[in-house]
Amino acid sequence: MVDIATRVWNHKWKIDPIVRSLIDTDFYKLLMCQSVFRNKPDTQVTFSLINRSKHVPLADLIDEGELREQLDHIRSLSLSRGESTWMRGNTFYGKRQMFTPEFMDWFETLQLPAYHLERRGDQYELTFEGSWPEVMLWEIPALAVLMELRGRAVLNEMGRFELQVLYARAMTKLWEKIEVLRGHEGLRVADFGTRRRHSFLWQDWCVQAMGEGLGEAFVGTSNCLIAKNRDVAAIGTNAHELPMVYSALAEDDAALAQAPYDVLSDWHEEHDGNLRVILPDTYGTQGFLDNAPDWLAGWTGIRIDSGDPATGAENAIKWWKTRGEDPREKLVIFSDGLDAAKIVELHKQFAGRVKVSFGWGTMLTNDFKGLTKDDRLAPFSLVCKAISANGRPTVKLSDNPNKAMGPQSEIERYKRVFQVGAQEAQAVEV
Repeated sequence: MVDIATRVWNHKWKIDPIVRSLIDTDFYKLLMCQSVFRNKPDTQVTFSLINRSKHVPLADLIDEGELREQLDHIRSLSLSRGESTWMRGNTFYGKRQMFTPEFMDWFETLQLPAYHLERRGDQYELTFEGSWPEVMLWEIPALAVLMELRGRAVLNEMGRFELQVLYARAMTKLWEKIEVLRGHEGLRVADFGTRRRHSFLWQDWCVQAMGEGLGEAFVGTSNCLIAKNRDVAAIGTNAHELPMVYSALAEDDAALAQAPYDVLSDWHEEHDGNLRVILPDTYGTQGFLDNAPDWLAGWTGIRIDSGDPATGAENAIKWWKTRGEDPREKLVIFSDGLDAAKIVELHKQFAGRVKVSFGWGTMLTNDFKGLTKDDRLAPFSLVCKAISANGRPTVKLSDNPNKAMGPQSEIERYKRVFQVGAQEAQAVEV
């Protein structure tokens, strides 16, 4: 077991680089990358860092030279022989050779493209431009770097014994959450906490603790490197990025309305079983379900990632029933803003009505709330999103208007095309 506090005290980042591997990323990112590599390899995109928590002055906290050093280190990474063997030969979701030889040949020679970094007031402007399959792989490591450097800025001010106490308290806090989750029949929880983790070492510790504390109820991690190293399942399907870019490429309103379904049609050709999970909220869940083709109702499940989770699950159940499907045979994955008490509440509410699973993110891998003076290690909302594709702006509406992004004129157009009515705003904390 790694003594995290001592490693932090030593402050030797070359021993503990923030990102250690190109597969120190979420599994869904690699699945999506293969789909993009196959279907849209020449699309040119721009990704940008977006700090939704403006009260956290990242440029004041994080030294620009140190940030560049970490980003440059990521650009030096390439797939190791062991990592390539794991991807080529492992069984994912019951399927061998999930990743095609053509994709692996490309990935094994990949170096991430250049980045653009500028300070803007008390924030950083960090962008990535280039071909979609290459640029998209910057998202998760870029977020991990910013989150961990912010944490290190606070930890650098702490003494050795203070660090030991901090991590002891954080471990106790997580273990108490695990005890809350224990003993609930049929509970299924996965780690989805890579993008906004406290650190790699801490995420790795959390995964080990979940495995020991929850046993079979812990079904895996989204982090591919940890999944490989700890011999647990890599978990993930797809994300909002795909419909956002497909929609930006649409030539007119009719093509725009069809774009989210084109994404899933391409996905349908590549995957089956538990990888056929719908993420319906990019432009409003209800409109997506109302206009969905019948073949989508036959997919395995739905992931609820914004808005009120219980309402989202109820809407999914109603939709399956109207399409002649038995909801008890369907999977609902909750993945937005979860913590232990909410997981238990939703499990009790929907167990037996649908198959329920949880992707537990920031409050698993970065809950240091209340553990430092002025709460300077509390998690905050940081994202890295595709903001344009082939020169056209991307848009996300979500079921929570506080998560909407894109030019206002395009947001209004998308609301009209996707028939999005009044939405209930909810606070975005993580």
